[in-house]
Amino acid sequence: MKGVTVIDHPLAQARLLELRDAGTNTDSFRRALGKLGLLLLQEATRHLKVKTRRVRTPLAVTSMNTPARPVLLVPILRAGQGLVALADHVVPGATHGYLGMARDEDSLKPEVYLEKLPPRLGRYDIIVCDPMLATGGSAVAAGRLLRQKGGKYLRFVHALAAPEGVRALRKAVPEAAIFTASLDQGLNENGFIVPGLGDAGDRCFGC
Repeated sequence: MKGVTVIDHPLAQARLLELRDAGTNTDSFRRALGKLGLLLLQEATRHLKVKTRRVRTPLAVTSMNTPARPVLLVPILRAGQGLVALADHVVPGATHGYLGMARDEDSLKPEVYLEKLPPRLGRYDIIVCDPMLATGGSAVAAGRLLRQKGGKYLRFVHALAAPEGVRALRKAVPEAAIFTASLDQGLNENGFIVPGLGDAGDRCFGC
């Protein structure tokens, strides 16, 4: 689908297999989600805008590229926290913001209960992290909120995505790239991704 990058790296798919397996316990699920997050973030940051800096090695002076803008990671709580648990290994200097959203199980719409973001969002490359892009409600709400507060450079990272969620997010925030380890077949009558991996938050945190 347009605007979506599916990360089919064998290591990413191996971690996704662990996440899908109904027999994976909470500790193993949490570790696998964090490791998958590392691989997804590496791809999501591949084409960041860069600037050139000169550096002196022990032998000579050379020029190297480095990100031009600071990175802001915005996990959607609570499950998004598991996806960025190891993020310091890839983006050690990143700022962390937080959006807390809970899905109303009847309307399937997100309800915001926490918003913690730095000022001047327009200066950041913002990466929104949430394991599941299902109906797209939470991602759409996050994208709109971040744009309203001045965010300009948005990316979305998901372990899994459903076509319905991708279409909703692309319509609401068409300029934002989406990165995922799988584009699944769709949603069931309860709004869960099939084949999916169940409730990512419950499986990551045990309740």
